[in-house]
Amino acid sequence: MNEHSRIFDCIDYQLKKFPKTDMLAGKENGAWKTWSTDTVKQTVDRLSAGLLRLGLSGNDMTVEKQDKIAIISKNRPEWLILDMACQQTGALLCPIYPTTNINELEFIFNDASIKYVFVSGQEILDKVGYIRKRVPSLIDLYSFDELPGVNYWQKIMLDVHDDDIARMEDIKRSVLPEHCATIIYTSGTTGTPKGVMLSHFNIVSNVINCKHTFPFVDNPAARILSFLPLNHIFERMVSYIYITSGNAIYYAESLDTIPENLKEVKPNHFCTVPRLLEKTYEKIMARGAELKGVTRKLFYWSVKLADEYDNLKPKGAWYSLQLAIANKLIFSKWREALGNNLDFIVTGGAACQVRLIRIFTAAGIPIYEGYGPTENSPAISINCKRKGGTKFGTVGLLIEGSEVKLEADGEICIKGPSVMMGYYKRPDLTAETIMDGWLHTGDIGIFENGKYLKITDRKKELFKTSGGKYVAPQPIENKMKESPFVEQMMVVGAEQKFVGALIVPSLPNLREWMQHKGIPFTTIEDAINNPKVLDLYRELIESFNKFFNHVEQIKKFELIPQEWTIETGELTPTLKLKRKVIMEKFKAAIDRIYG
Repeated sequence: MNEHSRIFDCIDYQLKKFPKTDMLAGKENGAWKTWSTDTVKQTVDRLSAGLLRLGLSGNDMTVEKQDKIAIISKNRPEWLILDMACQQTGALLCPIYPTTNINELEFIFNDASIKYVFVSGQEILDKVGYIRKRVPSLIDLYSFDELPGVNYWQKIMLDVHDDDIARMEDIKRSVLPEHCATIIYTSGTTGTPKGVMLSHFNIVSNVINCKHTFPFVDNPAARILSFLPLNHIFERMVSYIYITSGNAIYYAESLDTIPENLKEVKPNHFCTVPRLLEKTYEKIMARGAELKGVTRKLFYWSVKLADEYDNLKPKGAWYSLQLAIANKLIFSKWREALGNNLDFIVTGGAACQVRLIRIFTAAGIPIYEGYGPTENSPAISINCKRKGGTKFGTVGLLIEGSEVKLEADGEICIKGPSVMMGYYKRPDLTAETIMDGWLHTGDIGIFENGKYLKITDRKKELFKTSGGKYVAPQPIENKMKESPFVEQMMVVGAEQKFVGALIVPSLPNLREWMQHKGIPFTTIEDAINNPKVLDLYRELIESFNKFFNHVEQIKKFELIPQEWTIETGELTPTLKLKRKVIMEKFKAAIDRIYG
């Protein structure tokens, strides 16, 4: 593909270069169903023609006039098929997270004047049914699953004839790279959702530049496991990289089935967010704690060894020999659990603990952290596979084809082909975010060794204590989460005399510790109020405080009895903390800290 391609051209590109029997695959009734490149191409074309028959159109191809279609579905082959079918008609796909709450859903549907919506599963169907009467633009619903009382998506293709296909081909030819391809509503951690308008050129340029920079090499034998939501531009953009690299994409059934899907698919690589890596690491460490005798000693020796790994400074022959032994005896089991075929993992969406990246990479599972907002389609930088391309604790090298500058306060600004067209119907917000062609990310960063970008914090998340000192919560939270007793954590202290923290304990590790100390465990509520448990967390905080300056040190904390999740509303769909929500929900706990 080249800069003058539209996103949907990636199907023809694969068909010409490396046609596959398993371009896309999803689980249906317990078995993998594969879609060949040829089948995908035919289905996309027929679906496009069918959508045109429904009266959908790009009209004059200005964003206001392009018809809008919503998709609310888990990852599955039909997702990308609908995505590219819409693009070929000139209509715009607006992906919405299945976890979006009713009020936000209604806002997005009306803001975008959604005409049709495609869903998967009864739960999502019920949610849309609930707001349907309050969305005057909505004509009809279609489902990817055969459910009672709703149109099955394949019905759209039933009456498509050759002349419909010919008309579709004409319209497809008129779609230009500079035309808008999608509107992505970012829920973000504050305020009403904003619709980010991305053109074909925005996304295709990001695909090409990431492919070159990383580099993603063509490999028709490679399989990918996809489980990050396609609603997020990161997973969607890399999907187009997979297609143009000849990789087969297999969709995990759910986040819970990832461990077994990894064993079935044996992927060469995949993308993830740090929270899922943390969970994997916690599981590995929990299994390690169950080991006995010599094997247990060997396990902890290996982890300690991996924790000293540095990819830029070799530690000599003796260290390499020890690591080779650890790899053979311990880390080979880790790789087996991940399908035993992994070349690498890419992580993004939030800051990843450096320790995790170091340990996994030493264990022969290289993790490459990247960075970029939806507004840049999204990638700005990535740690790369080539020699000297990676530095732990940074988000890597800038991708080719863009310029980056840091403002006086350290804010990262980017100029280049992937910068969004703007926010839909919000010229005011667009003008605040893009100035003289520079996208202001709201992230604060520095360059290490003059070339590796490091994110130091979110501009919006920085807060001032009552003494007027700035505190960046993320680095403190990430450091503390290295403790096996800390599952989740949020630093508080805006306009207060000192910094405090809400801590969600890691229940399995806390229970084991209590058992070891002979403290009976009854309920989590009793446990977090037990004086000995509180002493454990006090000591823990003291041991971590030395990493931070006096202003950033945590003086008081509260233990929280339940984990924060997407379902209960404290996490965004990409598993970032919704700080405002947590502040409101746990106001009583914060009041106790400062009471």
